[in-house]
Amino acid sequence: MQRLFMILLTLVGVWHGPVHAQDAFTVPDGHFLALSYHDVRDDVLPGRDTDPYAVSTRRLVEWFDWMERQGWQPVSLQQIIDAREGREPLPANAVLLTFDDGLASVYSHVFPLLQAYEHPALVALQTGWLETVWAGENVTYNPETFADVASLEVTGDQAPPGTVQYNEVPLGAEGFLALSELREMQASGLVEFASHSHDLHRGILANPQGNEQPAAITRRYDPQSGRYEDHDTFRQRILDDMRTSSASLEAVVGVAPRAVVWPYGAHTAEVDALASEAGMPWSISLGADPVNHPEQSRFNRLLISDDPRPVEIAQNARPESATRAVSPQPQRVIHVDLDYVYDPDPEQTNRNLGVLLDRIQRMQIRTVYLQAFADPNGDGNADALYFPNRHLPVRADLFNRVAWQLRTRAGVRVYAWMPLLAFDLPDQDLHAELSVRRLGPEGSPVPADRDYRRLSPFLPQSLEIVGEIYEDLGMAASGIAGVLIHDDAYLAADEDLAACHETARWPGTDRPLGNCILRPEEKTEALIDFGEEVISRLRTLTNLSLDFRTARNLYARVILEPEAEARFAQALPAAVKAYDEVAIMAMPWLDGTELPPDVWLTQLADAVEEQIGGFEDVVFELQARDWRGEGRWLEATLLRDWMEQLVRRGVLNFGYYPDDFLRDQPEFGPTFEGMSLNNFPYPR
Repeated sequence: MQRLFMILLTLVGVWHGPVHAQDAFTVPDGHFLALSYHDVRDDVLPGRDTDPYAVSTRRLVEWFDWMERQGWQPVSLQQIIDAREGREPLPANAVLLTFDDGLASVYSHVFPLLQAYEHPALVALQTGWLETVWAGENVTYNPETFADVASLEVTGDQAPPGTVQYNEVPLGAEGFLALSELREMQASGLVEFASHSHDLHRGILANPQGNEQPAAITRRYDPQSGRYEDHDTFRQRILDDMRTSSASLEAVVGVAPRAVVWPYGAHTAEVDALASEAGMPWSISLGADPVNHPEQSRFNRLLISDDPRPVEIAQNARPESATRAVSPQPQRVIHVDLDYVYDPDPEQTNRNLGVLLDRIQRMQIRTVYLQAFADPNGDGNADALYFPNRHLPVRADLFNRVAWQLRTRAGVRVYAWMPLLAFDLPDQDLHAELSVRRLGPEGSPVPADRDYRRLSPFLPQSLEIVGEIYEDLGMAASGIAGVLIHDDAYLAADEDLAACHETARWPGTDRPLGNCILRPEEKTEALIDFGEEVISRLRTLTNLSLDFRTARNLYARVILEPEAEARFAQALPAAVKAYDEVAIMAMPWLDGTELPPDVWLTQLADAVEEQIGGFEDVVFELQARDWRGEGRWLEATLLRDWMEQLVRRGVLNFGYYPDDFLRDQPEFGPTFEGMSLNNFPYPR
């Protein structure tokens, strides 16, 4: 169970392991580094302790000494606020020290060191735990892990009366701070207390299959009714928790908290706003970039684990964005059809999922683009969805389960693969009314349904429907790391006459279109603006600690022939500016080329480099199947050869579609050799 929580935190990108001294960095001027500590003990065993988040007293002293020698200066939350409000700038190499959970060692081991070094610190208290152990009541959850409920032993999730199950060890009142200790630390002026929630440091049931996920960002599933917590009930639960925790802290130490430190680092823009409403405008989390600016109201922290040496802390504090700029991290992607996982028999679905998890884990990749819509007939239109929503049928409530299992069991970042426009609404009259339009044989506009059945990006009702679908995705799966926009996001040269309708507006605005006969670049911009609007509704509901990213499929033809923008309303330079990554459909036979595939791939790579100056922001998505004729699977050795060709050309990021994990297509061995990021590219 503890392994699951370790995987969860690893995916946040907060710890990278041993480094060399010369790799350490300094905190940029006007910024501060935030560190997250938990327990401090004298007997910690580095790298093999039962509590991976505990640090030894000796190493904490070494860190304090190192900061003193290097001119690094711990600062308080008040100093950060003062810098924000222009009263006094932060000192050079400012560091915010935080200690989570309110453990007894904060007083016995940490507080004396804070006094000796005159260092301020922020201590986050889970008020529900403190009230529980002070009152001698029973707690029946394990707050430091998430697990598949079906795999838990009945006796494995219980704590004896008067204790909290903390890292699988029952802790009573002696394991947590006492009331008198809280008041003494508060009076010292060195310690400020933050809320660590009242009762959110736990997992709650998140789907029908039994996964538990962070209580602060999960709509609770009720197995009796088969329903999820609705929007208002969820918001009220979070707001009540924040208010309860704040009132509890104020009653104990005489001061209400002004910051919340989110359990597991799990928070969204939505719950941040609720915490602010409860009087805590500062949200503190975990994240890949633990260097923050006072202008931010959300701070990321570096999670300290495995009892690190000072130089390891300094190196691992380097922001991920800066690290990427120095040495871009290659990405390997598999684009997965959830249609292959689904089966009418839930037990078979679960077996299929197990096969997928094994394959993805063995592939040792970074990212999965996971289908969130159902397309059983393969026409590319969303006939149904794999998550609860307001507008389309639900084929199966499966996306949350599969995305969570991929993230926690296979250790990958999961992007939801979603259409932008091709949602096949059950109300066919409404669908026709909102469709992309072209000129019909009779000379009047008709729905453009030659390929995808798309909703027009220029009709406000289309935007509202698609925006609500994206919102529903966020409520159903707050733990996704990104979204991939499907290849339905295009407009042909003779589309979209819906822009001439009297109700048409530029996407995301109230602005009527003056001239409804649009230039290709205007159509390109409109699709991007429509996507930004619906993605913004999704982003508000996703876990901010996961560095949510946006991606979009792009046809290769618009890169090889930039003038093809007129036929697709797509352009690589515009897409690279709008999205974190562009997934180029590097599929020679899908493109219809008569060139040898290796020649075609070289030309594509050359065109990408010429147009955007490099490969950091694109993913080359290869085809594993030849859809001409009978749709045969390609030999995995050919796919591997293409991958090796891309590597030789300097391409950083690539993957493939589709993947039939149930039939080992493409064949694992050669595919792994091409995809592997290991120096020794063979399965271990």
